[in-house]
Amino acid sequence: MVQASLDRLIRPKSIAVFGGREARRVIEQCDRMGFAGEIWPVHPKLDEVLGRRCYRSVADLPAAPDAAFVGVNRTLTIDIVRDLAERGAGGAVCYASGFREAVAELADGAELQAALVDAAGDMPIIGPNCYGLINGLDGALLWPDQHGVLRTEGGVAILTQSSNIAINLSMQTRGLPIAYLMTAGNQAQTGISDLACAVLEDPRVTTVGLHIEGFDSLAALQRLAMRARELKKPVVALKVGKSEKARRATVSHTASLSGSDAVSAAILDRLGIGRVSTLPEMIETLKLLHIAGPLASAEISSMSCSGGEASLMADAAVGRRVDFRALTPGQVPPLRRTLGEMVTLSNPLDYHTFVWGDRIRLTEAFSAMFAGGYALNLVVLDFPRADRCDGADWMTTVDAVIDASTATGARAGIVATLGENMPEQVALGLTQAGVVPFSGISETLAAAETAAAIGAAWQRAEPPKFLDTTPQDGDAVLLTEAEAKAELALFGVAIPKSRTATTPDAAASAAAEIGFPVALKGLGVAHKTEAGAVRLNLQDAESVSAAARSMAGISSGFLVEKMIPAPVAELIIGAARDPVAGLYLTVGAGGILVELLEDSAILVLPTTEEEIAAALSQLRISKLIMGYRNGRKGDWRALVRTVASVADYVASNAAMLEELDINPLMVLADGEGVVAADALVRRRR
Repeated sequence: MVQASLDRLIRPKSIAVFGGREARRVIEQCDRMGFAGEIWPVHPKLDEVLGRRCYRSVADLPAAPDAAFVGVNRTLTIDIVRDLAERGAGGAVCYASGFREAVAELADGAELQAALVDAAGDMPIIGPNCYGLINGLDGALLWPDQHGVLRTEGGVAILTQSSNIAINLSMQTRGLPIAYLMTAGNQAQTGISDLACAVLEDPRVTTVGLHIEGFDSLAALQRLAMRARELKKPVVALKVGKSEKARRATVSHTASLSGSDAVSAAILDRLGIGRVSTLPEMIETLKLLHIAGPLASAEISSMSCSGGEASLMADAAVGRRVDFRALTPGQVPPLRRTLGEMVTLSNPLDYHTFVWGDRIRLTEAFSAMFAGGYALNLVVLDFPRADRCDGADWMTTVDAVIDASTATGARAGIVATLGENMPEQVALGLTQAGVVPFSGISETLAAAETAAAIGAAWQRAEPPKFLDTTPQDGDAVLLTEAEAKAELALFGVAIPKSRTATTPDAAASAAAEIGFPVALKGLGVAHKTEAGAVRLNLQDAESVSAAARSMAGISSGFLVEKMIPAPVAELIIGAARDPVAGLYLTVGAGGILVELLEDSAILVLPTTEEEIAAALSQLRISKLIMGYRNGRKGDWRALVRTVASVADYVASNAAMLEELDINPLMVLADGEGVVAADALVRRRR
């Protein structure tokens, strides 16, 4: 069934409210924000609510409402939603809990949620188990509580599954204009990505922020990312689920699966959706994107009248993908003329206090820095307490930053090192002037890093649709190593010359045919090293026969292989299933120390050789492959091709494959190729 448009629901001209206390609060919030449309209370006993006539049922309403807030118990919610759908309403917010998020406590929770979706038909519903939405552009609220959103003519849209997180975000005093604030709850029918797509179409919305507990649909998320790219409206996400406790909380809170955090990060990166780690980072990033949009690069500048602040800024950049690029030769003379001989010219720059309070000289200094071609120019400035201090000189600096930004056309921001040292009225004024009011050094650099990442993603080709990896029915079986390698070889993965054998004597004969030295492995053993089912560098038939006899009790047969020359590096290529994303690839440092090194990257399928090379380049072990300290270089081109071959194998067997592990993958010297020394495949027949 195709869902109807969300336009009437999120931008209503008429609102019906069902219930008692919560419904009354919805009316109060609409009145406080100046909603100009019709509001129709529905209650079985009351005659009026806040001066408005009360109706007895959906059938009694004067017309089909554009939007409805259903604040009644869970069973009655289903009946009202069905009546609204039959009447032709534009949509409904379902406030009640006790649906699929509560299956551990209520056995009928999942059944009731299915009944709710069925009752809605093609009429959009938000929730259940959510507060609803605030439209700060039109003053239309389906929201049963206090909030901090102000009316605005344009701004960002923020969407979350958590109503309490939404309330907290609404109370921010950092100068962020919020156009829409929405909660998705259980996402029983309408997912957070669907809501985001709807608000993205509003020309008054500049940027979208998502607080995601669990992905609703990868296809919907990709539609959102692609439409955001078309409209040049960036999307930033705070995806929870780094810890096991957070993943369990997500399931109990909204009945959503969080999935692997590393896989989620790879998905967001591919789609060009910026990722932040905290709510303050989200707010600062949204402010930057609202005012300046994605950044053309990660090159930034910083100025402050304190060496301590300059040092803090420089240290905060460690580990982040931002670049305090050195000054250009053309910047030095004007900076020297303005700041004098005692100032060390660098980036970050401590301009001392020689020009403090002098708007003209400050503007000259800022303009010289802003003219350096940086993607973002920052000035550190903590404002004094208004109840105890005179902030006139600080406002002189503000005026100078605005003047310099206007004169050069450069993107600029003022950074308060402490969040409370950026007054809200100052932040609002800076936003109006097109200068970003930042709160917190770490949050500021996170915002710059994220905005630059989005800018870089938009320069890349549009990513392909995600691979459909829906598994077919049937039990998965573990292939023998010989079977697994044979399948991989058909897709271009190099494997050692080998023979299989069923007895120790046959293994010895096979080794003689292959040529010594050889490796001997027990078949049917998943983790051979731990089980003692692998022997390496065997030099003669007697050694092979003895080794085979020692592992006869734990293996179903033997695999004899030609020893691989000493590699430059050992890697791992793995494929596994994520509960949300399906099959994905992992590449990383391999061998017996794979868990210890924890050096890996995720590849979402389908992938390209360009993406594979970029992922491999992120690994610490890539330095070894490139010839660390004048050592041997590994065969990089063969490595990239081999990972691509494995990706092709996974894609071709997506419905059957459950798990794949090539470890170690031996990267030989440049020009000598790479070889899969061991392989594990578990798949449906």
